[in-house]
Amino acid sequence: MDKKFNRLKEILVREEVSQKDLAKKLGKNEHTVSNWCINKSQPHLKDLYRIAEILKVSVCDLLIPEQDNKSD
Repeated sequence: MDKKFNRLKEILVREEVSQKDLAKKLGKNEHTVSNWCINKSQPHLKDLYRIAEILKVSVCDLLIPEQDNKSD
């Protein structure tokens, strides 16, 4: 089952910010940010708030609404 829980990759593309730049601003490993972007792992809540601040979006914008997450 391939579920998406965040829209980080989509937002990064829209805001023209690279994963490498985000990792540097967060003080995180590039591999960690890459895993978040492919939904292999999820950022901690404090990291989500920091990401939202860096990208100038709301935390809600980074998340996939539950109804979009369900498979029928």
